[in-house]
Amino acid sequence: MTGSAPALSVRGVTVRYDDVLALDDVTVEIGHGTVCGLLGTNGSGKSTLFKTVTGMLAPERGSVLVHGMPPARARRRGLLGYVPQSEQVDWAFPVRVVDVVMMGRYGHMGPTRRPREADRAAVAEALERTDLAGLAHRQIGALSGGQRKRAFVARGIAQGASLFLLDEPFAGVDKRSEATIVEVLRAMRDAGATLLVSTHDLAGVAGFCDEAVLLQRHVVARGTPEDVLTPERLLRAFGLDEREGAR
Repeated sequence: MTGSAPALSVRGVTVRYDDVLALDDVTVEIGHGTVCGLLGTNGSGKSTLFKTVTGMLAPERGSVLVHGMPPARARRRGLLGYVPQSEQVDWAFPVRVVDVVMMGRYGHMGPTRRPREADRAAVAEALERTDLAGLAHRQIGALSGGQRKRAFVARGIAQGASLFLLDEPFAGVDKRSEATIVEVLRAMRDAGATLLVSTHDLAGVAGFCDEAVLLQRHVVARGTPEDVLTPERLLRAFGLDEREGAR
């Protein structure tokens, strides 16, 4: 989806959990067809920002627009996809990988939730792109950690959203899954999607991100990865220098 409005516009957003200030006057704007890395320590507000963008949290101040519209409307139109850091899943439940990915198509189905040919085709393509086609009928709990993460990325792809939020997609995954996810992110960007990806992997950011945002409850820096990941800015956000951050 393209247009005059940016894919994501966060302006002056402040969020509190009771007396705890989680986000302080955060402003971020991301254009179409961009992969933006969201960097920061644990507790820096990355997950809070994601929940605010999806509409799960209401800001105390500020505004969020997705393609120029409120998050709730963007979700109803299937424009906003979210892959959280940890899925609340009963891994013993007898649901197959293909069923998990098909959940991404629910917004395209009628009230009966009966898949049509277009839904099955979208799921098959998503499984192929995430290298899970051969595991489509395996029970989700039987997958490795990296394969499970790829399954939920595939669910987002099947949804067909134009703005994707991925919260730590590389956490706990093997090298093959990491490489597959990076390849998928690049392909989605090249197809016009916008992706906001939180990660602790500072060394890998320049390899797959066009832009980066350094967050520590407020925006410390925003720009290209090279501009953001300077020793001075890393010290402010992480309390470390560039060489330590690359480990």
